[in-house]
Amino acid sequence: MDIIFLRGLHIDTIIGIYDWERVTRQTVVLDLEMGTDIRKAAASDAIEDTLDYKAVSKRVISFVEESGFFLVETLAERITDIIRQEFGVPWVRLTLNKKGAISGASDVGIIIERGDKSGHA
Repeated sequence: MDIIFLRGLHIDTIIGIYDWERVTRQTVVLDLEMGTDIRKAAASDAIEDTLDYKAVSKRVISFVEESGFFLVETLAERITDIIRQEFGVPWVRLTLNKKGAISGASDVGIIIERGDKSGHA
């Protein structure tokens, strides 16, 4: 399995359980690793034969900006669902970083992995 990745995708959204978090947009930072097979695209040199990371990023950005979840766990799960279902990606690893959520910590968040690394959706 090959991996196409996006790192450091900054998106402003409503996320959190506290009253101030329900009205103030915060930045989450996403790192995505998406399992795929690039051999067909490498042979054809055609975007239609690969996972279009620009299309993935646009879809994820749109979804996250419009969301308003209480928990990063829920947001992370929904993002991986979108990538797997809408883009046919059999395996995804997502790191969701909610920078500044804990005083004194530079980073805090969640890493989830969904799907089958063998390439079967």
